[in-house]
Amino acid sequence: MSSVKVECVVKEPNEIGEGPVWEEKDSTLLYVDITGQKISRWSSLTNQIESMSTETFVGCVVPRRSGGYVIGEGTHFAAVDWQKRSITTIAHVDTDKSKTRFNDGKVDPAGRFFAGTMGLEVRPAEVEKKQGSLYSLQADHSVIKHFDQVDLSNGLDWSLDHRYFYYIDSLKFMLEVFDYDMQTGAISNRRTVYQLEKDEGIPDGMCIDAEGKLWMACYSGGRVLRIDPQTGTRLQTVKLPVARTTSCCFGGKDYTDLYVTSAYKGMDEEARAQQPQAGCIFKVSGLGVKGIPPNSFAG
Repeated sequence: MSSVKVECVVKEPNEIGEGPVWEEKDSTLLYVDITGQKISRWSSLTNQIESMSTETFVGCVVPRRSGGYVIGEGTHFAAVDWQKRSITTIAHVDTDKSKTRFNDGKVDPAGRFFAGTMGLEVRPAEVEKKQGSLYSLQADHSVIKHFDQVDLSNGLDWSLDHRYFYYIDSLKFMLEVFDYDMQTGAISNRRTVYQLEKDEGIPDGMCIDAEGKLWMACYSGGRVLRIDPQTGTRLQTVKLPVARTTSCCFGGKDYTDLYVTSAYKGMDEEARAQQPQAGCIFKVSGLGVKGIPPNSFAG
């Protein structure tokens, strides 16, 4: 096993850094600051950060095949023109709710944008339960609601053969899996893959590697876990110098680096003094595995 190295690369802290996506063409990392209400791009070549503000909380951002990005912002999907710094609403969700927002989201291999909602937070990770739902935005801009009664919709990804959909509802403290129909985008047969142990924290964002294993960031746990979804076993733990690790993605040359976002929102002065890098983004190298390129929204 090669020696694992953890390095703080994005030193500008985010209140709630989330949803990292590697952009191979420019060697940039795309991510959001949810409550900081901004989308950012960090260049690994120049170390520069470009940001644009959103009108409200932004849970996730994904690349779009036709150019630009799509975001889950507030309770709507919206298109982002990065050059013009403009945001245009595509579709609304949760129209029967008054206090929800989008959280994590990701694009499936067919180009559908899956993203879930949650109740607005009273305090970090403390929300009104059963207010969220999981949605997918189709290429024709129609929206499908897959299920509701979600506490805190979070990490999601698909198996390499596209037969399974992995999903996290954070406050259930588990990783779940569904059977997945690539032709229709339908999910079924929900079951548990991995139940977190008490010291591991709250399951948050995740990604998959080229061996089909899942990497799951653990909020309040200061770690990323590598899980074998076939056996439900934890294969590896990578500890970070910050407690509130939020999500992760593979990137860099050949997708061999794991980028991990974090948060500082809700921490008092003493806690921030003890964890000065809270809210920054970390690069984990030397893992000995590769990730796979992200998918882009087809619409």
